[in-house]
Amino acid sequence: MAEQIEVAGHEVRLSSPDRVIFPQRGFTKADVFHYYLAVGDGIMRALRERPTTLQRFPDGVEGEMFFQKRVPARGVPPWLSTTTITFPSGRSAAELCPADLAHVAWAAQMSTIVFHPWPVRAADVDRPDELRIDLDPQPGTDFVDAVAAAGEVRALLDELGVTGWPKTSGGRGVHVYLRIQPRWTFTEVRRATIALAREVERRRSDLVTTAWWKEQRGERVFVDYNQMARDRTIACAYSLRANARATVSTPVDWAELPDVDPDDFDLRTVPARLAQRGDPHAGIDDAPWDITPLLEWADRDAAAGQGDLPYPPDHPKMPGEPKRVQPSKDRDRPR
Repeated sequence: MAEQIEVAGHEVRLSSPDRVIFPQRGFTKADVFHYYLAVGDGIMRALRERPTTLQRFPDGVEGEMFFQKRVPARGVPPWLSTTTITFPSGRSAAELCPADLAHVAWAAQMSTIVFHPWPVRAADVDRPDELRIDLDPQPGTDFVDAVAAAGEVRALLDELGVTGWPKTSGGRGVHVYLRIQPRWTFTEVRRATIALAREVERRRSDLVTTAWWKEQRGERVFVDYNQMARDRTIACAYSLRANARATVSTPVDWAELPDVDPDDFDLRTVPARLAQRGDPHAGIDDAPWDITPLLEWADRDAAAGQGDLPYPPDHPKMPGEPKRVQPSKDRDRPR
């Protein structure tokens, strides 16, 4: 039976509350809906005024899934906020842009499990204010290796005098976010991310790689620099993940990161954690950083012959980008 629930001054409909969304845990649509209300302060810190792609599972996480990038022109509440974003193809869309927790609740009613915000705000959708470092363990490595890589990132950030904000990915990876001044384009911020990743790789090439092609990565942690390419997004802080355990991408502080088990952070445990200890990312907006040092490193690397790296396959070919050919299949590659 449908309910009407007041959220942030708006009436939000919750239909089919007993529909099972996470079968192995028995969590229902109502559980998901009320989870997002319980972590409201945290998830709004991650989503507020950010264009957001919705990963929806109408029949639960074991059913079909789709990404919703466009909010329909009809059939949505009149108070729902959107903002227009432009894809690499040049096409555009009016995407959900949460102004308050009612937007998150509406998305949960629409069977959204995972929230994928852009690293920009509605005020300037072409200039990121968030630099995201995605530490992705490759086969033969695991969460403990991602944590070690995050420690190397932190040491480098300490040298630069900037604070990094870590969180679990909800799986085996670790994300580190930097709040930056919204002065640079996606291309420039991606270039800065590559420069940072290369510096970490130089210091710990046994642990970290920037190799785009899987055949070159080995048993190392990949710094996925392309998460800063336009229209590439990461599950936000406090977002559920679409796995059997209903884990959550959870902010942590640096002191606890080496000791956490990402499987311990789930739909049931995270609301109590947030209520008891507060949000480790509470200060993330306090001191936006000037990325000029990273851009200077990028210039240094380019002068030394280390230019751009491949973009994702759905992007148009970019100026200065190397060939998008798997090295083992590149006939022009020196042997």
